[in-house]
Amino acid sequence: MLDLQLNLDRDLVFFDVETTGLNVVRDRILQIALVKHFKNGQAPAELSMLINPGIPISEESMMIHGITPKDLANKPTFRQVAQKIWDFIGNADLAGYNSNRFDVPMLMEEFARVGMEFDISKRRLIDVQRIFYKMEPRTLKAAYRLYCGQELTDAHDALADVRATVDVFKGQLKMYEGKDMIDEEGNVVPAPIKNDMQTLHTFTNDLNFLDATQKLRVQPDGKVVFNFGKYVGQPVKEVLKKDRNYFNWIMEKEFSSQLKQIVRNMMKTLDDE
Repeated sequence: MLDLQLNLDRDLVFFDVETTGLNVVRDRILQIALVKHFKNGQAPAELSMLINPGIPISEESMMIHGITPKDLANKPTFRQVAQKIWDFIGNADLAGYNSNRFDVPMLMEEFARVGMEFDISKRRLIDVQRIFYKMEPRTLKAAYRLYCGQELTDAHDALADVRATVDVFKGQLKMYEGKDMIDEEGNVVPAPIKNDMQTLHTFTNDLNFLDATQKLRVQPDGKVVFNFGKYVGQPVKEVLKKDRNYFNWIMEKEFSSQLKQIVRNMMKTLDDE
């Protein structure tokens, strides 16, 4: 591993999941690996487990990660390990590779199914892929080669991937220290990569959207509007105030638990006013 001390003011958990497929709402986690870095500098802790998803694994997914139903036959369900994962993460910030669009919402869905609301509103989310794609748009294997000077073996094993992600992250912090970025409009962004988790949270998140499925969009004036359905483009709070049945409709339909959590909090704010 690269020898660089992360500048943490809060614990930081890197994690990766392998799943039955790519649908955040319908598919399930069948392997999860987490590496927790502590703000006090103690040695990182690791947690890795196989999980019986309770549904079929798509052929496409099996070709990627190589995990079969036979491998999972006697493994615990997510319900049986949910508390262990919850306790391991604690109040930590979260980081991963493509984690904002996939791993985080997938984990939120799994927790929601067992009645546990995994709130990310007070956590910082750092997506190592977003740093990579903005600075060097390629794949995890290429990222490992570029930032670590080695070939990545055992790709798509969750623990191998999350360890590689930690190394890539540290390599990015070293390589881009003090380096300016030219954005898509040709503007120079002065040294956007810093060993500071708040800065990286801002850099790796698309702040135009509140949720991973991009159903809620933030306008330049700060108002949150619907990005779908019959109220597309209209402010969420105004819609909820005039059409409370729309809130119930969202809660009942197959939307992500992250979206429902945000809308629920907005409705609570209206009720408290």
